Amino acid sequence: MRITNARESTIPADVVSVAEAKLHCRIDHATEDVLIARLLGVARKQCEQISQWAYTSRVMVSHVDCWPRGGCWELPYPPLQSVTSIVYTDEAGDQSTWDAANYVVDTYSTPGRILIKSGVSWPSETLQVGASIAITYVAGFGTEDDVPDTYKQAMLLLVGHLYENRESVVVQQGIGLVEVPQAVEWLLLTDRVN
Repeated sequence: MRITNARESTIPADVVSVAEAKLHCRIDHATEDVLIARLLGVARKQCEQISQWAYTSRVMVSHVDCWPRGGCWELPYPPLQSVTSIVYTDEAGDQSTWDAANYVVDTYSTPGRILIKSGVSWPSETLQVGASIAITYVAGFGTEDDVPDTYKQAMLLLVGHLYENRESVVVQQGIGLVEVPQAVEWLLLTDRVN
């Protein structure tokens, strides 16, 4: 069962520094450092959304409504480093943590998976209606030095575009509307997790 939602539980480390972004944009003053830092945050989030990868390590939480019909869950935003816990809420509102001895964490697959062990069954309690299972895990390549250059370059291109085009729509004479550079999508879609 592929899980499609994940929320950051911790703030990830920077992927690209303000100094790198300023060098890319050919900015030689500190007047707009706060703006550049904000653009880097936006670029990271957007690039991760397009590529479907988590760049630097962070704790993620995915919520699901039911146990998978098959023997595994696929977690969004690889690479998966580890699973911290699987907590479920029964119809009475009581929470329980499913014992890690019941499952195997596959960090080698992309996306990473949680597989039920042979001879083990999913919990039999009736679950609370809605997102009653919370899976907490760590995802990301590691530190900024571990993030592939492809993703860093895509972020720099997007920061440069956002810095130069500060309106939602920019009309250039003889060209028309200016969109996010195709190079950003090209870099991010090369190994997107489907």
